[in-house]
Amino acid sequence: MRKISLFIAMSLDGYIADSKGGVGWLNGQGIDDENIDTYSEFVKTIDTILMGWNTYHQVATELSPKEWIYNEFTTYVITHNEHTSSEKIRFVNINPVDLVKRLKEEDGKDVWICGGANLVGQLVDEDLIDYYSYFAT
Repeated sequence: MRKISLFIAMSLDGYIADSKGGVGWLNGQGIDDENIDTYSEFVKTIDTILMGWNTYHQVATELSPKEWIYNEFTTYVITHNEHTSSEKIRFVNINPVDLVKRLKEEDGKDVWICGGANLVGQLVDEDLIDYYSYFAT
C-alpha cells in the first residue's frame, strides 16, 4: 500500500505563506554546506503529487512559470474549475479524501501532499497522512 506524505516548508510559527499568500521567504535548503538537501532525497520515494488549485497556480505562474517543475511525477490538482488535463497534470473535481483513498490502493511509489491548507486539513481530519516532514525556517 502506498504511503501519503505531507512534505512542506513552513515558518517556525506554522505558516506556509506570508500574509499576502506569497512564499518569497522560502530560500530552499540554505547556502551553506552543512544543510542536507532533504527534498532531493524525499522525491526519490514518490511518483505522485496532490495539490490544491492555489498551490498549482502559484507554482505555474510565480515559482516556475516557464516550465512545470514536477514533470517527472503525475500531479493531481484539486479544483472546482474546468481545465484541460495533460498526461502529467490532471485537474480533478473530486473529494480529496476519496482520491487519496484510491491512490493508496494503487501500485506505485508514495504520494506527496504538496499543499494547500484546505486540502491538508481535510486529509488530517480523516487521518490519511502517513508521514509528516517539513523544513522550518
